[in-house]
Amino acid sequence: MPKNVWLLVIGAFINITGSSLIWPLNTIYMHEHLGQTLSVAGFVLMMNAGATVLGNLVGGYLFDRFGGYKSIMLGIFITVLSLIGITIWHGWPHYVYFLVVMGFGSGIVIPAMFALVGSVWPEGGRKGFNAIYLAQNLGVAVGPAIAGPIAEISFDYLFISNLGLYIVFLLIALISYRGMIPKIEKETSEKVIETNSSKANFYALLILCSAFLLAWVAYSQWASTLSTHIQQLGIGLKEYSLLWTINGLLIITLQPLISPLVQKYEKQIKGQLVVGMLVMMFSFTIILYADSFKMFAVAMMILTLGEIFVWPAVPTIANMLAPKGKGGTYQGVVNSIGSIGRMIGPFIGGIIVDVYNMDVLIAVLCGLFIIAIIPCILYDRPLKKENGKYTDHIQS
Repeated sequence: MPKNVWLLVIGAFINITGSSLIWPLNTIYMHEHLGQTLSVAGFVLMMNAGATVLGNLVGGYLFDRFGGYKSIMLGIFITVLSLIGITIWHGWPHYVYFLVVMGFGSGIVIPAMFALVGSVWPEGGRKGFNAIYLAQNLGVAVGPAIAGPIAEISFDYLFISNLGLYIVFLLIALISYRGMIPKIEKETSEKVIETNSSKANFYALLILCSAFLLAWVAYSQWASTLSTHIQQLGIGLKEYSLLWTINGLLIITLQPLISPLVQKYEKQIKGQLVVGMLVMMFSFTIILYADSFKMFAVAMMILTLGEIFVWPAVPTIANMLAPKGKGGTYQGVVNSIGSIGRMIGPFIGGIIVDVYNMDVLIAVLCGLFIIAIIPCILYDRPLKKENGKYTDHIQS
């Protein structure tokens, strides 16, 4: 990979390592340390994700307008300020305020990172997005692995650690990202993008994102309702954090094995999406019978196998669909849809568990995965109507 891509990968790793110190434990902290109900905790996470949605859209727009460096720096700066606040004041309701601001700041960074890697290395295709995806999941493996033990000592140290990592990310971006000028920016900085350039592409993106939304609604339960459910079964914070470590390490381990298969069937990307959705759905059926750490570990392993097929594929398709000069906007849409899933997922899940029980929630989530398969199959219909555009690149 080019040097610029490596620098972005390192930044993505530090970014996610820092954020993953807190996000898997948010529900536990609000429920057990701040005395809030699951529904309230879910609502707070919904507000955080809502701010992230806005940040995603703003970040994508800023990338297309001002470039990747300025967009990323703005997002990091906002996040660092919120982390300073949450480190000093993390009681109720201050925790909510800073968590929302943090969501907005980090939301700006993510689509800019994806758009930047796609534009500085366009010939890399899915490889650049896979590299960012791997870096993020390595961060997910490392962050929760150290978060659990730190939280058992004190949540104060957890907030300080998160702030320290984001400061490191700020320094890396300040030094390394300034000179990154995407090839797309060079070609289109003096051009006006036509507003009617590709309505079919955007419609296809929205159809695909509907499946992405449903998948994230289900996936987000692992960091919200399931985290509390696991605690109630007598499984401690260390073991719960270890589940996310398994997730990240398994992604890194399986990637070299799955990559040849993904590349061989690169043009059958629909099939990869459908297989991924089915595998993730199967992982949730295991939770119905899980009463020990081992069973939850098995469910997490199966979930991880499914997400390897789905998560990198969506930004890759978005990059294929994006007209020149709109890469940031398209990545912003993708990331905002994922954030919406993370926003409404914990809230919906918390209400279902409070009113009914965990078994009902699992049944609903499995139904969402089945529904999500439909847009995975049909998302390219608008492209086929427009003279078969892009069908050479995105086939069933």
